[in-house]
Amino acid sequence: MNGLRAVVVSLVIALAAVVSPATAVTPSWSALPVPAAAPPVTVSDLAARGPDEAWATGYEQAADGLRPMLHRWDGTAWSRDTTFPGAGEPGWLGKAQIVGEEVWIFHNRAGEGEILRRSAGGWSAVPLPQTLWTYQDFTAVPGAAWVVGEDDTGLKVLHHDGSGWTEQSTPDGVLYLMGITARTATDAWAWADTSTGTTILRWNGGEWRDAKVPLPPNANVHTIMLEPSGRVTVGGSRYTDGVARTYLMSWNGHAWRTTYPPLGDTHTEDLVRGPDGALWLPVRSDRAFQSKYARVDGRRTTFSYGPERRDAIDVKPRALATAGFSLLSFGTVETYGTKPNLMSERLGG
Repeated sequence: MNGLRAVVVSLVIALAAVVSPATAVTPSWSALPVPAAAPPVTVSDLAARGPDEAWATGYEQAADGLRPMLHRWDGTAWSRDTTFPGAGEPGWLGKAQIVGEEVWIFHNRAGEGEILRRSAGGWSAVPLPQTLWTYQDFTAVPGAAWVVGEDDTGLKVLHHDGSGWTEQSTPDGVLYLMGITARTATDAWAWADTSTGTTILRWNGGEWRDAKVPLPPNANVHTIMLEPSGRVTVGGSRYTDGVARTYLMSWNGHAWRTTYPPLGDTHTEDLVRGPDGALWLPVRSDRAFQSKYARVDGRRTTFSYGPERRDAIDVKPRALATAGFSLLSFGTVETYGTKPNLMSERLGG
């Protein structure tokens, strides 16, 4: 009998080892080589169309100032793109958007704002109708684009309808727009600083209105993620007694639900929906030689680390994007004795 029980116990242990999620299911992050830029570099955004196309934007430090920086992922390797208008001139690249079959990127070209557009015929540029002091954010969808910022007269919301630019007004009391995103040409969202605190606005195709989102008290908004299904996710932080606490709000079509994942004061700007259906975002790592990512699935939050990097003293994923069945990360790594340069990591694929 004792011999039979020993056999059964051995089989149970063996089966547990075979089906253990930690060893058989959980994928791991891997490092992807990236052509070096002139450090210190800053990464702005990452957008992916699928497993074979992604674009990372930012800027590097040249001898006479900032230079725009653009890298392309082709499914196999990262390469640098210097074929866009103004690639060798002072300036920087901001948010990148996949718009139908095109790629749209905000470009500050020596202080002048424009939208870079890449189609099958190559790159072209759409200049803004006026120069702004500050270019805060940009978003684009088929048939529409928005640029928000300020000039000497105050807040500016510039709207492109596919043929030309117009200036849009916002509700009374709006002082500043901190960010903007859109699902369609008639459904755009923005988060604003107003005379009564942080407010979320919504464009319905005719005007901007208060979206009446019940934000937590004393809350900031870092990002709004709009999905084709109609789901909306708001990420930000709430201050209580001087301490910031990350929150996530989700709209399921009927009601708002607020949760407080164990993320500390993480900035949620780089929040994405992963190929597994969960929410992913980079977080501050407790290991100098490894990046760290959070996976939020309902009320469950788990963490994973990127590959170990020899001599690294600071690894910072700056942007995430879903590329087919994998997650792509783009950011910077600083090693002992050097300034921050580019790094990329992939989960799955």
